[in-house]
Amino acid sequence: MTDPNNAASATSSTDSGVPLPGSERPAARGIQATLGPVDPSRKIEVTVILRRQAPIPDSAFASPLSREDLASRHGASSADLELAADTFTRLGAQVTETDAASRRLRLAGTVEQLSRIFGTTLEEVTSSGPHGHDVTHRHRTGGLKVPVALDGIITAVLGLDDRPQARAQFHAIPLASAGASYTPPELGRIYNFPEGTDGTGQTIAIIELGGGYDQADLDTYFQGLGITSPSITAVGVDNGANKPGQDPNGADGEVLLDVEVIGALAPKADILVYFAPNTDAGFLDAIINASHAAPAPAAISISWGQSEDAWTAQARTAFDQAFADAAVLGVTVTAAAGDNGSTDGVTDGKDHADFPASSPHVLACGGTRLEADPAAGTVTAETVWNDGPHSATGGGYSDAFAAPTWQSGLAAHARHHKPAPTPTPASAGRGVPDVSGVADPQTGYKVRVDGRDMVIGGTSAVAPLWAALIARFAQATNRHFGLIQPILYNHKSASATGFRDIITGNNGTYKASPGWDPCTGLGSPDGTALLAAIKATP
Repeated sequence: MTDPNNAASATSSTDSGVPLPGSERPAARGIQATLGPVDPSRKIEVTVILRRQAPIPDSAFASPLSREDLASRHGASSADLELAADTFTRLGAQVTETDAASRRLRLAGTVEQLSRIFGTTLEEVTSSGPHGHDVTHRHRTGGLKVPVALDGIITAVLGLDDRPQARAQFHAIPLASAGASYTPPELGRIYNFPEGTDGTGQTIAIIELGGGYDQADLDTYFQGLGITSPSITAVGVDNGANKPGQDPNGADGEVLLDVEVIGALAPKADILVYFAPNTDAGFLDAIINASHAAPAPAAISISWGQSEDAWTAQARTAFDQAFADAAVLGVTVTAAAGDNGSTDGVTDGKDHADFPASSPHVLACGGTRLEADPAAGTVTAETVWNDGPHSATGGGYSDAFAAPTWQSGLAAHARHHKPAPTPTPASAGRGVPDVSGVADPQTGYKVRVDGRDMVIGGTSAVAPLWAALIARFAQATNRHFGLIQPILYNHKSASATGFRDIITGNNGTYKASPGWDPCTGLGSPDGTALLAAIKATP
């Protein structure tokens, strides 16, 4: 057997590598300090994604595949897996995991080894984190290289740079400050969730990139709603863990919001909370682990994201392909569309869509302001959520993904609220969001976080609301939907009868209009009518 350390030394001068397309990375935003090179002897791990042996055709989304069928038809080939594992071992890395279905390898090695293999240098820097806290992390700029033997086989290498990749899309305010607020069961009544469903027999996964929950907090909350605490299990990914931080305005607020909304609206579902590091590799690994689990979840809820331009092209592609895998496995992924209006918080004067909501294989969830009678379940008014540029629903058009076939012709209905600096052609990209629900913190969700009762809004609340609704649809129909958008956009059934069309308000550049628009998508749900339309769809 070849000694990998000797082999690595012997081959390093001859295997200089070839550029990996889409791996170019700019400097992190808000660097406060550069601390020097990362210790070359430090042990780190990275995620490597390989090419598909065959693309996924549109017909594959019509009915779920087994994980075995996904692996054999659209996963990595055994030849590619073997070549990649052998090559990395020869170069001195340790292959800790290989998986054909997700086309994934996990590699471990020292900073020196992995930096050499992938043609980069790693510095340690402190930069501004997504929630106002400074974060010290590994940092690289420029592109990566891959071994010549793996040119065209490797499509992504994630995790060398472990800067925070996403922000939680939520806004918290004290309970007394809310103009109006609702418990999740009240919203289930207002949005007419189908009676006789509670998530029985279904699994819902939640992706979290920090924070945690305390079971006593949850028990108190659900007891106050008259609900038996649901089955909730924390699952660690890449050394992530459930770590309540006693910070209700930070990641804990996101975690508790997600768990409490889903637990109250689908109390009989099994809820799995996947905790992963807030890095591109950790985020992707959590999505893969959740979507490939057995039994497959009916839905995965994601309340974390960042503007498309904050991701490398290789990461966007790897995530989108993972969401496509989830869809063909029968898993519907719901994702928050962003909380910073049409710019998504970017200060370049342009509009930006938030990712992963902009993936065409994700159900993108936008936000509204809701005035309703929770006792009667009647709506007085529902408009686009917009309290200002940093407290408004995201929405717009993707610069990275083309408009999918099920959005054909719909984007033309959108009208600009004001001229954009560089107007985006309505047909240029995938439109965001697909659907909506209440997100304005002034009319938000009553939750309990770290022992405090409070009101939280943001599109991060809409993603779990829709995940719970999807699980109840799955229970009622005894089927999983995966890519549900073609059903929802069917004008002859679902979109004509199952939504409250939001036609008032704007999110900055874009204005609400009849039909789909890039503020609130198709609108907020009438769950019972939507279920009837789904049942009527062949």
